[in-house]
Amino acid sequence: MALALKKPYYAYSKVEKEDPEEKIHRRAQFLIYKVMEQAESRSKRPSYLGIRIRRLKVKIGKRLTKLRRSMSLTVNAARVVSVLRQVSSQLKTCKRLFGGGAERTLVNNLPTPLFA
Repeated sequence: MALALKKPYYAYSKVEKEDPEEKIHRRAQFLIYKVMEQAESRSKRPSYLGIRIRRLKVKIGKRLTKLRRSMSLTVNAARVVSVLRQVSSQLKTCKRLFGGGAERTLVNNLPTPLFA
């Protein structure tokens, strides 16, 4: 009866410490297995939803590119217009100062005083 209650000698044997090189090798094999498994699962069949999402991303990207270009053209045109406005206002100011302006012609068109 005492023999039946005894545990076999291999039941809970203490595991020796593992060699670091073997541990690294086992970990590398596990990582390689995982990568191969992921690659295999990806190449099984292309997802219709994934294809549609990629097409949508391309479409959105093209629209954003067009929008960015049109905005840059608009900004550049606005800069040119503002520069032209500044130049024209400066020219008007110069004309008024050095003759040929609207105020000068008004002064010349005034009637002469009777008693001068």
